[in-house]
Amino acid sequence: MRTDSSPGTLPAREHLPAAGAGTPVLDVVIPVYNEEKDLQPCVRGLHEHLTRTFPYAFRITIADNASTDGTPRVAGLLAERIAEVRSVRLEQKGRGRALRSVWSASDAPVLAYMDVDLSTDLNALLPLVAPLISGHSDLAIGSRLSRSSRVVRGAKREFISRSYNLILRGSLQARFSDAQCGFKAIRRDVAQALLPLVEDTGWFFDTELLVLAERAGLRIHEVPVDWVDDPDSTVHIVRTATDDLKGVWRVGRALATGSLPLDRLARPFGDDPRDRDIEDVPQGLARQLVGFCVVGALSTLFYLLLYSGFRSFAGSQPANGLALLVSAVANTAANRRLTFRVRGRRGAVRHQAQGLVVLGIGLVLTGGSLAALNTATTEPARSTELAVLVTANLAATVLRFLLFRAWVFPETDGLPAHAPAPDRSRSSDNDPRDSR
Repeated sequence: MRTDSSPGTLPAREHLPAAGAGTPVLDVVIPVYNEEKDLQPCVRGLHEHLTRTFPYAFRITIADNASTDGTPRVAGLLAERIAEVRSVRLEQKGRGRALRSVWSASDAPVLAYMDVDLSTDLNALLPLVAPLISGHSDLAIGSRLSRSSRVVRGAKREFISRSYNLILRGSLQARFSDAQCGFKAIRRDVAQALLPLVEDTGWFFDTELLVLAERAGLRIHEVPVDWVDDPDSTVHIVRTATDDLKGVWRVGRALATGSLPLDRLARPFGDDPRDRDIEDVPQGLARQLVGFCVVGALSTLFYLLLYSGFRSFAGSQPANGLALLVSAVANTAANRRLTFRVRGRRGAVRHQAQGLVVLGIGLVLTGGSLAALNTATTEPARSTELAVLVTANLAATVLRFLLFRAWVFPETDGLPAHAPAPDRSRSSDNDPRDSR
């Protein structure tokens, strides 16, 4: 086990020693912006729960993000009346900025945060931080997407959350299941090493931190949570989603160019074999994108040739259907062999079935877009129809690539993009990471 603790490296994971007098083991941060109504019941409920269930000293830190209502006053009163509560005021907005500021200055060996609405059941708090205290893990996250989680929220938020995590898996090869749940913890030594590398100061802060931690070979523990959506949430979904996608692009580009010095973070348990699978992912992603585009162009030409041939003895609809079916089968086979480098017959039938499902999703997306347009406008202009079709097809193409990469041909199902030989010593059927 590595014990080097020189600058830029992480020491070996150890059970956290008993904290000195007056030093908390856990510092729970609650970032708030204009939450004068919910702040007091949240802090008092959290304090009561920790007092009753947490066996170590703790602190609750209210991080006020430049609130303009009575939040600072409420925070100040809580800090005065409860010994374990303190209040920090920041003059700029941003959840990531608040967490960076408080975590960087905290003396607690375990740092956590949760949303002020207490959407997550507090009974998951001790299971969240216990692996960090014991030295088993470096970070811990609550997951609403675990099979054993119990979640109450609307269909729109459920769709957005799952789509976002699909994008992370397809573009950044993220293995953690839920990036956006406001319920996370990290060891202070890990935070000190990672925080200087995290650029985002808003909602993407969590995702960026997790991606960098995973790429550095750190261990992320996931806890199933019971979660109830807050109907009064002030999060602007569209703006947040746009900022998150920009963050995904920025981090992906940084990983592809090698501008992030992740190699300076020493692996606490020495060489992790998973690191060899993810270090060259950016190059593999670029190669897969090129291969996917080439196969797509050739498949389109193949489809046109098939359509012309079938059209000579069948009507337009049967010819189109047959051409689409045959070209889709050929497209999946070509992507399987050339783009994602899956060799052998193992799983070929399943891959074709999944490829047809992906094709069906694309057809539903394009057809649904036209149906929505016709519902909104009785006689849409031809240029408008073409614009909608182009946009829908672009979206379908991106979705097709992400589904191929994350679902049909995941990394554990075939060879890593940079593997020199078809070594299938680790299959998706017995990969413990898939249980997350």
